[in-house]
Amino acid sequence: MPIARLTLEIEIPHAQSLKDRRQVVRSLKDKLRHSFNLSIAEMDDGIVWNRATLGIVAISSSTPYLTGQIEQIDKAAQSYAASLSAEITDSWAEILPDNA
Repeated sequence: MPIARLTLEIEIPHAQSLKDRRQVVRSLKDKLRHSFNLSIAEMDDGIVWNRATLGIVAISSSTPYLTGQIEQIDKAAQSYAASLSAEITDSWAEILPDNA
């Protein structure tokens, strides 16, 4: 089965504390989980308050479906981040092919 991996770099300009950062990251993760069938995790150690990196993974039996889903997830993440006064500064996706 192919696996899709999406990495998001997020800037949170208004974050003045670790609590501000966590609030934005948790909300973004929850919104994406609620909207899509995916796994999502924070990829950095959280030392810098105004930046975060999220890793997102989805799996399906269809590579074209995964490609479309990753595009939808990226667009939704951009929209959700904007609603949280954050910005996705970079995103990149990779489809890992089925090696069976």
